[in-house]
Amino acid sequence: MSVPTVQRQPFVVPTTDGKLIEEHFGGASIGGAEVSIAHMITPPRWSAPHQNPAVDEYTLMVRGPKQVEADGKMVVLSAGESLLVRKRSQVRYANPFDAPVEYLSVCRPAFSP
Repeated sequence: MSVPTVQRQPFVVPTTDGKLIEEHFGGASIGGAEVSIAHMITPPRWSAPHQNPAVDEYTLMVRGPKQVEADGKMVVLSAGESLLVRKRSQVRYANPFDAPVEYLSVCRPAFSP
């Protein structure tokens, strides 16, 4: 029988753009390669460059809205909504709004900073 693992001190991924990334389970926090689960908060007027990640990324919005451009299609997510962006998609995440955005991100396989 295995013992449940409680994560009380997630790994805070260093960033320089004001985004908070707290990985609870995954490559950076526990060395696991199968999946990463992270809590994220992006500041107002934040954006990331276009990327082509090598992972499937599931997003569950806690507090929004959040703007996502994936393979040329724009989506604006609100609290309670979720999105799957498949690996190798061209994607750009942004918060062009005036309030912070909070969401959970699950990556398979695990994201590696």
